[in-house]
Amino acid sequence: MKTKILFICLGNICRSPAAEGVMQRLVKERGLGDCFEIDSAGTYSGHHGQLPDPRMRRHASRRGYNLTHRARPIESDDFDYFDIIVAMDEGNRRNLMQLASSPQQQAKIVMMGDYIVKLRAHYDYVPDPYYEGAEGFELALDLLEDACGNLLNDIINNKL
Repeated sequence: MKTKILFICLGNICRSPAAEGVMQRLVKERGLGDCFEIDSAGTYSGHHGQLPDPRMRRHASRRGYNLTHRARPIESDDFDYFDIIVAMDEGNRRNLMQLASSPQQQAKIVMMGDYIVKLRAHYDYVPDPYYEGAEGFELALDLLEDACGNLLNDIINNKL
């Protein structure tokens, strides 16, 4: 049975599609592609159908990630379908908690920041790089690479 992970940010054009790309590569590198289904969505539907932000695609491409996901809003069925729903920040978590229709659905929501180790002293969430310069996109990718690796290890070790 596949473990199904859904990454969530606001517009689904920066952080969550990048997290999707990072996690897809990690599971592929470990030979676990058949064990996981990975997707992303947003709590805001204003970018529906768009590719990730060109700046995020450019920075991700330099690290070997090809972000081709099309933005979509989270849907009520996602709460039942996915095993783990990962919020990039507290605002996303609050929105998800309001959208979830049961305690069982709410229990699937985790914070990406809980898996940040390397920069934990400075960040307990993944900041939105949308209004930042190049350094904001690089920081988001640094945090996502760290957190996705730790999240995957926890899943493999059955801690979730």
